[in-house]
Amino acid sequence: MKKDNKNVINWLLTGCFLIFIMVVIGGITRLTDSGLSISNYRLITGTIPPIGDQEWQEAFDLYKQHPEFHAYNNHFDIEDFKSIYFWEWLHRVIGRSIGLVFIIPFIYFLIRKQLSKSTIKKCIVLLGLGAFQGFLGWYMVKSGLVDMPDVSHYRLAAHLVTAFLTFAATLWVALDLKYPDRKPANKPMRNLVIWGYIILIIQIIYGAFIAGLKAGLLHNHWPLMNESKFMHHTVYVLEPFYKNFIENPSGIQFVHRILAYIVVIFIFMIWKKSKNFSLTPLQKQGVNSLVFLVLLQFTLGVLTLIYQVPLWLGVAHQVGAFFLLTSMTFTLHRFTK
Repeated sequence: MKKDNKNVINWLLTGCFLIFIMVVIGGITRLTDSGLSISNYRLITGTIPPIGDQEWQEAFDLYKQHPEFHAYNNHFDIEDFKSIYFWEWLHRVIGRSIGLVFIIPFIYFLIRKQLSKSTIKKCIVLLGLGAFQGFLGWYMVKSGLVDMPDVSHYRLAAHLVTAFLTFAATLWVALDLKYPDRKPANKPMRNLVIWGYIILIIQIIYGAFIAGLKAGLLHNHWPLMNESKFMHHTVYVLEPFYKNFIENPSGIQFVHRILAYIVVIFIFMIWKKSKNFSLTPLQKQGVNSLVFLVLLQFTLGVLTLIYQVPLWLGVAHQVGAFFLLTSMTFTLHRFTK
């Protein structure tokens, strides 16, 4: 690893850490129903929260104009409003901070000519992903300010998955710099990990659907969806039929449960397949971490469901998905030239 690369790697990993923090705060924001507390978007002045009683009252009066207040929170006083405002404000401030952490060092490294042409292109893609992520955040919030007091679960999924993929892409670029000399690709293992990666992304999308429709508050039994049924009958209520698996909370939870088993099976297939090859220490670490993290994540998912999504378990389950994707990204990188 070149000396100049070390600073670039540290910059990229700092970005990864901030994205992780943003995902955690985003999970808390969602689970505390704080996401619609700020109904306008001000890029610069929005970084400063209301100061003084008058500004707080103006922010509260603005919140009162939107559906969430009338449908759910018409009992709120100013102190209740401040408690939900805080999480959404913090979430947005971290998002802006990530933008600055990426842009300013990027310009500095460009001026110092510490970035190769390939890395410059990759970093431009990362900056684009970050900007798109910010747009999706506001696009998501906007969906809950019109008629329904809840954001679109499709937009929530797009916002969350883009954050995960932005993190994964940033980590990948950092790994490219940290490990510039890699062995030829292990194609059988690489292809298996790619399929596992795709299934994991689909599972994360369904996790966002669960969150957006609050489907985790239904069918709080395991391994059956109810005490005596594997699939609940309400999975059939929508027409056409396919909508039951993308818009019906019961159907979405059913798919999320099935995908959880599939993810576990796939990762154990990766682990078993790896025994047929002579792996480097880092490849072994990647595969072994997948097994540990998928079992932990599965356990967190079951507990989150059984206990009806308490805040700490809901956040832990989202963090578990983040770590599992991290491990999958690292493992895929180790088997790719």
